[in-house]
Amino acid sequence: MCGRYASTRSPGDLSALFEADDEIGDGLPPDYNIAPTDPVPIVRLSQRVGGRVLSLARWGLVPTWAADTSGAARMINARVETVATARAFASSFARRRCLVPADGWYEWLRVSARDKQAYFMTPRDGGVLAFAGLWSVWGSDRLLTSSIVTGPAVGELALVHDRMPLVLPPQRWAHWLTAPPDDAAALLAPPGEDTWRPSTSGRSARASGTSATTDLILLSVYRRLLISRSFDLFRPPFR
Repeated sequence: MCGRYASTRSPGDLSALFEADDEIGDGLPPDYNIAPTDPVPIVRLSQRVGGRVLSLARWGLVPTWAADTSGAARMINARVETVATARAFASSFARRRCLVPADGWYEWLRVSARDKQAYFMTPRDGGVLAFAGLWSVWGSDRLLTSSIVTGPAVGELALVHDRMPLVLPPQRWAHWLTAPPDDAAALLAPPGEDTWRPSTSGRSARASGTSATTDLILLSVYRRLLISRSFDLFRPPFR
C-alpha cells in the first residue's frame, strides 16, 4: 500500500512539469508527510479547459454513490488487480484517471517484535514521480477526491514492503490519462524489476537499463530523527 508520501513542489512548478493549467494557485504549501484525507495535487483532464489541469483533491476517494465521506480514509489505494472491476473504483478507472505528483513515498519494515524501521523511496536525481491515480466528485459541494493505484512491489523494493504505488514514467502519462479502459493490461503494467535497486546506505543505486529508467535510493528514517543529513528539511513520517 501507500499510506504516507511527500509532495513539496509548488503548483507553478507542477503545472510546468506536467504541462497543465494551474487551478490551485498559492493554496498548497509543501507537505513532507501527506496522510489520508489531506489535500493533495493531482493532474487530470478537464473538458472545460480542453486539456490537463492541476487540481487540489482530498486523498481518499469518495464514490459518487456514497452516502457520506466517512469511508474516505479507507479508499486511499486502489489495487491494480481489482481497480477495473471494484464497485468503488471501476467508474473512475474507466473515465476519471489522474496523475499524482510526489517526491517519494514511505514504507515500514518490521525489524523486531517491537520495532519497525521506516524507509523513504525517492528518485536519485530529485525528479518528480507520478503515481497512477483516480479521481471522483462527490456531493452538492462537488468535493474532489482521489486515490493512488498500487501493485505488487518489484525487484528489491519487495524486501521492504510487498506493495508499491504504480509509478508512471513520463512516456506513460498521456496514455494513462486518455486510453480506453479496455486497454487495462497496458495501463496497469508494472515497471520492470530492474528499474530500482534500493540502497539504505545513501550510496547511489544506479539502475541498469535505458536512460528512461528511474534511479531510487532508500533512505533510512528512524523514530525522532530526521531522514538524513543530506535531506535535513524532511521531518519524520510519524504523527
